Amino acid sequence: MLHLHTLWYVIIAFFWTGFFVLEGFDFGVGMLHAVVGRDHDERQLALSTIGPWWDGNEVWLVVAGAATFAAFPSWYATMFSTLYLALVLILAGLMFRGSALEFGDKVTAQWRRAWRWALILASGAVPLLLGVGLGDLLTGLPINRSHNFTGTFFSLLTPYGLWTGVTLLILSLLHGATFLSLRTTGPVHLRSRAAARWTSWAAVAAVLGFVIWTRAVAGGKFGLPVPALAVLAVLGTAWLAHSDQDGWSFAGSAVTMGASLVSIFAALFPNVMVSSTNAAYDLTVSNAASGSYALKVMTITAVIFVPLVLLYQGWSFHVFRGRISASPADPAAVAGASDAGPPPAGPVAATPGS
Repeated sequence: MLHLHTLWYVIIAFFWTGFFVLEGFDFGVGMLHAVVGRDHDERQLALSTIGPWWDGNEVWLVVAGAATFAAFPSWYATMFSTLYLALVLILAGLMFRGSALEFGDKVTAQWRRAWRWALILASGAVPLLLGVGLGDLLTGLPINRSHNFTGTFFSLLTPYGLWTGVTLLILSLLHGATFLSLRTTGPVHLRSRAAARWTSWAAVAAVLGFVIWTRAVAGGKFGLPVPALAVLAVLGTAWLAHSDQDGWSFAGSAVTMGASLVSIFAALFPNVMVSSTNAAYDLTVSNAASGSYALKVMTITAVIFVPLVLLYQGWSFHVFRGRISASPADPAAVAGASDAGPPPAGPVAATPGS
């Protein structure tokens, strides 16, 4: 019989996986927009591909944190107090990233370069730091009998945690490159394809190292199906990226990202946070969970609203499924289109769905 605390562990893992699968390509686009775009209009073209989704995708992170607070208050208290400084850096990265996306094209040319670098660095810092934190949950941190953190900030920089962070950073780059290949046309599209090719081999190396290291850390608890899927998916993505199959390579990078996140939570279960001080101090789904009544109410709420969120997410992807192309810069081209009405405002315009 599936206990409610186990069900909510699965739901929280689902939220984290959904966040990285959906927000991962946003991070990748943020890091790559200045690589695939050689001028302001091309960079704005790249950023326009994530315009309908980037702020909504961040909600998955908020929901994952809120669900942890409600379903596993002890886990929430220990994890957030332990990772407090790292979480402050993550919040700063999210704020700088959001500000850069909103204001980067509304300032003078003198400030555009500063906002561009803010977006690149923040888009890389967030998946890196979150990956370090998720890796630390599995490899273990100094936690005492009272579930209080007894280390320092540098105790968070575990080798496995750092590798997990680098892996999620590289997967975000790959995910963003395949997304840009799928959503753009012209020179930005060609550069995005090139970026997908060179990031794919870095992703293969990172995922192979991650799977082997996770197996060593988790031991017998580490099942083979999900990590095997991650390895097969990243190899398939690399092949598809070199074959210029944009849709399938994006699907492959999404599966790779999702399988990597699921691997962490599958290896961690039934723990939610490992103590490197003493295994008796580990937090588990049993000793960190809320009462049964709270979990029942939350389960009913999740059954109603999670399908609605998934339907909305799928609908939004369907509506904005078309490629983005540059607006015609040639006055003759604009004049030729005058019969159909005024040209679209801004540097980019969406084409109809593919």
